[in-house]
Formats: sequence, C-alpha cells, structure tokens
Amino acid sequence: MIYVTGDTHGVFTRFRSVSFPEQKSMTKNDYVIICGDFGGVWNGNNNERHWLDWLDAKPFTTLFVDGNHENYDLLKKFPIKEWHGGNVRLVRENLIHLMRGQVYCIDGKTFFTMGGASSHDIEDGVLEPDDPDLLQKRRELDSKGALYRVNHISWWAEELPCEEEYEAAMRNLDLHNWQVDNIITHCCPSSIVDIIGKGSYAHDILTDFFDELRNRCNFDAWFFGHYHQSQVFSEKYILLHEQIVDLYSGNARFT
Repeated sequence: MIYVTGDTHGVFTRFRSVSFPEQKSMTKNDYVIICGDFGGVWNGNNNERHWLDWLDAKPFTTLFVDGNHENYDLLKKFPIKEWHGGNVRLVRENLIHLMRGQVYCIDGKTFFTMGGASSHDIEDGVLEPDDPDLLQKRRELDSKGALYRVNHISWWAEELPCEEEYEAAMRNLDLHNWQVDNIITHCCPSSIVDIIGKGSYAHDILTDFFDELRNRCNFDAWFFGHYHQSQVFSEKYILLHEQIVDLYSGNARFT
C-alpha cells in the first residue's frame, strides 16, 4: 500500500491510529509519502526526537520530500544511501528523505521526486542572526504583523534546488526516457500555480522547471503540497494538504 499526504509542519497527529486506521493492516513494506514541509527536522530538541522515533515505530515506512520550511543545516547531517534506485537521507531506519532529482522504483511504480519551493511568508525580508540589531528589528516587525524570517533559524536559501540538483534531475529522467508513473514535489508547475493562485503566486526557477517537466515527461499522476488546500487540476495534478490519498484506489481520508 502507498498513501500520499500534504504538509505536516512537524505535526503528525494525522497518523494516529484513530485518524488513519488503515495502518492496522500495513507493514514496513507499505509507505506514506509526505509532499514537503515535513518539518520534523527543525530544532533537534527532545520533543522533536520523540516524534521522529514515534514515526519510525509506526507499522508503515514514512517517506518525504523537502519543502521550503525545513532546517537544511540539520537535514544534511543525516547519512545518504542508495534506496530503491535513488539517493535518500536516512532520518530513521523507517523515516526516509527522498532527495531532489531522484527516481525510485517502489512496489513496481516509478517515482520522480523534486522537493523545494519559494517561501510565501518572507515579503518583509530575511534577517541575519548575527545582526547586532536583530532583537530590535524583530520587535518592530512583530509589532506590525510583518512576514519575515531569520536566516539559518527559520529560513534557508536551500529551499530552492541548486544547479547540481537540476542536473541530477535531468540525468535521471534521461535514464528513464522521461517516463515515470508518479511525480512527487512540494510546489508545482507555473501553469498550475496560475490556476491555484489566480495571479497571487509568483513563478520562480523551480515552477518554470516543472512546466518544462510537465511538457516533456510522461506520467500518470503528480502529487504536491505547499498551497494548503486539497484539489485536483487537469485530472492528474493532485494538490494535498491534510488529506491522505490511497495512491492505488484514489480514495481519500480528510483528517
């Protein structure tokens, strides 16, 4: 069994047995895929380690692509290994980060993964943690309800892929003749962004790359998160938030 869901932001209550009873018949060879903004690797404290261990102990294996709200300084410390045909980071034995530009074969299905997205909540800027006026600036911004982040504390430039990750994506798609069963990302093609946001969301290098992917790649379904709603576009672009979708049957559970 393979299930797919949207952003978790470090809150995993949707995977409790009462909310997700299907897990009672699942094993470690069954999977739940999170479409970015996993958020479970954020500050490394004891509470966070508890929830990572809790996920690892679930009867299924949890997979996730990264989003724009991840601590990339911590995430890159986990070991990289080859898994099901692509590179992954092992957060726990049964909690696995699906890296950018990879193609995996899982249960006879091929999955292309490309995490990352531009943050929508930084319009008032990104502050530097070593700025001597940081506290004063934060107080002023907070008093105005401003949307800002702090570099390497709540925002990372690595939220968007680097050139090496784009090259890996092109190389691996070439190896699969630009044909996969499923695509898992955090954001989506620019053409779909326009439908979702009706002009309120900007394009970027990643969403434009996804438009190229949309035009060149043969695939059955494209799953993504990021926009905090659940909807299907053009039949095979599936936007997920808290919804959990059965990849095979198309059945969904709203948690």
